[in-house]
Formats: sequence, C-alpha cells, structure tokens
Amino acid sequence: MTKDVAVIMGSRSDWTIMQEACEALDLFGVSWHAEVVSAHRTPKRLVEFSEAAADQGYKVIIAGAGGAAHLPGMVASLTPLPVLGVPVTSQALSGVDSLYSIVQMPRGVAVGTLAIGAPGAWNAGLLAAQILATQQPDVMERIKRFKQERADAVLADAQLGASQ
Repeated sequence: MTKDVAVIMGSRSDWTIMQEACEALDLFGVSWHAEVVSAHRTPKRLVEFSEAAADQGYKVIIAGAGGAAHLPGMVASLTPLPVLGVPVTSQALSGVDSLYSIVQMPRGVAVGTLAIGAPGAWNAGLLAAQILATQQPDVMERIKRFKQERADAVLADAQLGASQ
C-alpha cells in the first residue's frame, strides 16, 4: 500500500520530535512512512529517495533536521513534491540554527518551514493533511471536525466571570 506522506529525518535521535508529525497524520487518517535519510552521512540515499519519492506514490514530504539542517532544502531541490521542513531542536543553539538553515532557501527551492521542535512537527503533520485534504474529502471532513472541536472547547471556557 502506498503511503501519502514521507516523514524523514537526519538521524534516529530526531524521531522523538518527528513522531509528533506522525501522530497528527494518524489523527486525520493520513497514511505515512518514516525513515532516516541523512543529508550529510548518506547523500546518495538522499538523492535516491528524493528522485524516487513521487514515483513511490508520496504526495507530501515532511523533513526534520537539526544543526546544519540541509535535509529539507536538498530534498526540495530534487523532488517536485511539496516539502515541509521541521527545525529539530539542537543542543548548540536550541534549534535556531536549524530554523535559519531551513527557512533561508534560495529562490526556486521552496520549503514550507514550520516552528522549531515538537509543535512544528505536529503542525507539519496538520499542514500535510490540509494539503491532501484538497483532493481527499474524508480528510477534509476530519480537519473541519478537528477545528470545530477546538473552537467549541475554547467557547465552552470563554466566560471568566463578571462583576455585580
């Protein structure tokens, strides 16, 4: 069975953050496959994965990387698919270095860049689902329901009190 979203990361240690994307995808009923594809340690694997991703049936790629964070941009340069970049929190600069590496793409290499860390990974899963929802009505309905439930929860607790 073909998976809709590829979730890739530069190293296995990134999984603790990137699994958030997979949890969001699961919530919306979107199929995914996760694997390690390192831009620096396995560049041939990166090229092979990127060039074959569309033919493999993927529709969106979520790429998480820390440190120099070249993975999302390199993948985006080699595939016609949308690439969502997640800056993984790093020890050296708390992920700011990763953010700058991912967000500063040259003209013609588009990477949708999310927030640093777990919130960015979860939102990457949501954004991938929203992209797919344009062609998958069942996913669209799940997203609409999710957003309405969030709004209803806020409205249920909106009243903080009143004076006499």
